[in-house]
Amino acid sequence: MSVSSLQDQLLKAGLTTKDKANKAKSAQRKKKKIARKQKQDIVDESKLAAEQLIAEKADKARELNQIKNAEAEEKAVLAQIKQIIDSNQQDTGKPAVSFNFSDNGAIKSLDVSNEVHRHLSNGRLAITRLDGAYKLIPTPVAAKIMQRSDDFIVLINEPTEEVSEDDPYADYQIPDDLMW
Repeated sequence: MSVSSLQDQLLKAGLTTKDKANKAKSAQRKKKKIARKQKQDIVDESKLAAEQLIAEKADKARELNQIKNAEAEEKAVLAQIKQIIDSNQQDTGKPAVSFNFSDNGAIKSLDVSNEVHRHLSNGRLAITRLDGAYKLIPTPVAAKIMQRSDDFIVLINEPTEEVSEDDPYADYQIPDDLMW
């Protein structure tokens, strides 16, 4: 079975004449010749639509990659914070007193030794919240954590000067309501 062109099939069926077929062929040739001479690009709409679709998919993929990278970075920061807290955690000592502090508007207390209470009050130690538990860390470490995220720091007191043992007025406390 030989494959014949559509033009030959139309001629055999008697739907067209040889003259009309030749005119159609020559018209097509002339169009192609003119297009080559004028160097006109034939606009292929399906090709443009495909290129636009590819560009949209690339943009979408880029956005998804940015979101994934942001999530991965967030997880990495969280892991860093947990590692910093775990490696710098300080012991509460033998519980002697209760240290009260505010956490999201609620008053919480932590049983600590007298020395740890003094360090918390003087701003040498800070309180952090990790996995629902409160942990004590040095203030410089808390500052590093705050650079990454403020969500973990519960309390950092302002550093105060320690009273020296040679101070003759160490036994006399200054009243809070004293006005200068």
